Amino acid sequence: MLGGKSEIIAGLDIGTTKVCLIIGQVDRYGTIDILGVGTSPSHGLKRGIVVDLESTIASIEQARKKAEAMANCKVDSVYVGIAGGHISSLNNRGIVTVNSEDREISLADINRVLDSAKNISLAAEREIIHILPREFIVDGYGGIKDPLGMAGLRLEVEAHLITGASTAILNVAKSVKKAGLNIKEIVLQPVASAEAVLTPAEKELGVILVDIGGGTTDLAIFSRGNIWHTAVLPIGGNHVTNDLAIGLRTPLSNAENLKIKHGQALNYLVDPREVIEVISASEKEIRSIEKSFLSEIIEARMQEIFGLVAMEIRRSGYKDYVAGGIVITGGASLMPGLPELVSKRLGLPVRIGLPGNIKGGIEEINSPVYATGVGLVQYGINYDLRMIEEENEEENDLDVPLLENVWQHIKNWFKEFF
Repeated sequence: MLGGKSEIIAGLDIGTTKVCLIIGQVDRYGTIDILGVGTSPSHGLKRGIVVDLESTIASIEQARKKAEAMANCKVDSVYVGIAGGHISSLNNRGIVTVNSEDREISLADINRVLDSAKNISLAAEREIIHILPREFIVDGYGGIKDPLGMAGLRLEVEAHLITGASTAILNVAKSVKKAGLNIKEIVLQPVASAEAVLTPAEKELGVILVDIGGGTTDLAIFSRGNIWHTAVLPIGGNHVTNDLAIGLRTPLSNAENLKIKHGQALNYLVDPREVIEVISASEKEIRSIEKSFLSEIIEARMQEIFGLVAMEIRRSGYKDYVAGGIVITGGASLMPGLPELVSKRLGLPVRIGLPGNIKGGIEEINSPVYATGVGLVQYGINYDLRMIEEENEEENDLDVPLLENVWQHIKNWFKEFF
């Protein structure tokens, strides 16, 4: 329940291979009830970047119609996921002086210090998507998650800033708006996926989220409950499909079907005697090949993808802070043998990330394929809660003179009797 009534929240995942709109409703216990899911093939994006505006609009409209029909309700605003090779990130510090006479840190102080952390030199063609606090520091004492209400003279924040190319962000926004939807916020896809598949305990202990999409592989590193590092690698599941199409000399559509039906990330797990049928590039012939040849191609590309992931983890400098291991999600995470390959390649425990804290009769939603979409709904719920808290804080600020008078009477009472 938000603001005394049940809220409808919609998340729009615009991916390289599919567009997905999920409509959810939060109950009084904080569990998400999934009301509708709509998906459509995505033909207008390449590696997370819009390359065909009209095709992207059409895909969004199609996904919206399906989701609204299933949910039996209309949505006019959405939280939109974004990724792509144009995404980059950096860490920065903000510092402010606490203004109030009693030195109590208010929400306004927290917002000011976050704004201070935004003061970085950015190229004209880039803009900030997120500013995510890693930790707050009050008068030199760090490791503080929420300084609201604490006393101090100086407030600092170590923040993680995520930036993107302005034109790429604008084209995503135009696609959504031309499809008849308003944007509540644009959210980096791994930030959204983390909301759906990671537990608070994992975030606290330290964990790496790897979301393997069609055109990109998204990476997010969490420690001490907050996000510390993000990256988007311009390589994903579609590259596996392309490799299979070339290596097996078969159409892309058949290569995708072979990947889904017979894909295996570790070749040694495949029976060398097993054979599968492959359609020729001309689509006029069918030939038999050893299944191990298929898995050899897949394993080589997966080794490359997670080799790049390993390089990014080393570059971040946070490998020693992730005792919780690795959580892989996204469509490609369902491939047999992949958790074993990743664990061996990176030397960390691995699990598959499924959307959690959800209910509803839509069984298909319990899949890593929908991690970003469900995460966007969860992000939206948390965002609305933050807005309510800020509104309450502003209302409370109106009563400050009254509270100050009460506090003065109390102080006078102490002086009088003690």
